[in-house]
Amino acid sequence: MAVVTPFKGLTYNFAQRQDIFRLVTPPYDVISEEEQLKYYQADPYNVIRLILGTKKVGDSDWDNRYTRAADYFRRWQSEGNLIRSNEPCLYLTAMTYDPGNGDPRRTRWGIIALVRIEEEGSGVILPHEKTFSAHKDDRLKLYRACNAQFSQIFGLYEDSKNAILDACREASGFSPHMAFDLEDGTRHRLWIIKDPTLFKQVADAMLDKSIFIADGHHRYETSRNFRNIVRARYNLRPGDRSHEFVMMYLSNMSDEGLTILPSHRLINRVSGFQEGPFFKKTRKWFDVRDFPFAGGDISLECADIKQMLKKEGKDKTAFGFYLHNRDQWYLLSLKPGVEDEMGDDLHPFLKRLDVLVLSRLLLQKGLGFVREDLDNEEIFHYQSSLSTAVSDVKSARYQMAFLLNPTKIEHVKDVAEKFLVMPRKSTYFYPKVLTGLVFNKIDPHEIIQVF
Repeated sequence: MAVVTPFKGLTYNFAQRQDIFRLVTPPYDVISEEEQLKYYQADPYNVIRLILGTKKVGDSDWDNRYTRAADYFRRWQSEGNLIRSNEPCLYLTAMTYDPGNGDPRRTRWGIIALVRIEEEGSGVILPHEKTFSAHKDDRLKLYRACNAQFSQIFGLYEDSKNAILDACREASGFSPHMAFDLEDGTRHRLWIIKDPTLFKQVADAMLDKSIFIADGHHRYETSRNFRNIVRARYNLRPGDRSHEFVMMYLSNMSDEGLTILPSHRLINRVSGFQEGPFFKKTRKWFDVRDFPFAGGDISLECADIKQMLKKEGKDKTAFGFYLHNRDQWYLLSLKPGVEDEMGDDLHPFLKRLDVLVLSRLLLQKGLGFVREDLDNEEIFHYQSSLSTAVSDVKSARYQMAFLLNPTKIEHVKDVAEKFLVMPRKSTYFYPKVLTGLVFNKIDPHEIIQVF
């Protein structure tokens, strides 16, 4: 039973700042060092100072990136740069973007709300990817310093009639409270809704639904860890206090604006790699065909590769494979009946996943990696752009690339509902939910009104 409710969100002061595009960023975990510097330089009130502060020589327990974030957060509120709603709100968002596959621009709708944090295995909020301790430790330090949540967790729910978002759009009025465009061409709009009748309608509609975590697994687990810390510190029982909830961006799994991009695998170096023995092993499991690179426009050639992969992978697993210093790429199509060679420890649903076929057959059996290697970011790099992946191999930045189709949304649902876990970087829901639209302040003495 998902408990979804409005909240008194903090936002930038829209009356003072119309240039919100200077203040927002993607989630912290996709921001490179170069992008971090760019956001720092964009504006002194850019949210980067809250979510991904710079480290300094001489950082200590009392002066570090987390304590500095807390100081910025307090100061921005006292100065009136961040203002908090006096009453609970739902925040309706629309993100219009280019999906990048030749299709026309599309719009993904979502609502930002609070969702009650659930115990692991409850069947209400369902993860689908594994998490790593270092990321959770980092976010927990930020939680504890700031007593706030700065980024929404991206959740999906099923609503074939789109009743929830349609009701929110109807209640929102015409003009958004905020609208801006980013350099990447995406257009963002936000409406602030203060309608108790709608709150009750949304809450009732979500009661019988599960929420699938599309992005933000580390942040969700961190919110549960923080909740447990607050319960213990204040000797509090479960209830409706603010630390019992987490801020989520919720979108319909059936929304036409939902896009999943692939996560192509690039490999720095395979020690002792020999092409002949690798393909000898590969042909036991895959039909292998090679296609030449004509040497023309790489973006056009990669568009052709993408279409071939999509066609070949419609009803089975298919990969593209490209080696540095080669004039051809290879199409690998999984042969029928070889799933048993993936191991007896995998659930049948997991054997349907391209990322696990790749992991078990090609990376482990074919190239000799062990499972611990697969999480080593010094060996593997993930890239959603096929043309960038191919270019990086051509330029010798990486030795080889495995090119994938996107994970199907029905596979995400099947895995989550069975309480199974995919390998990391199995999905890339695009675009990422922006950080900086709404913040959630956490006060252990504040009671959240549940509708």
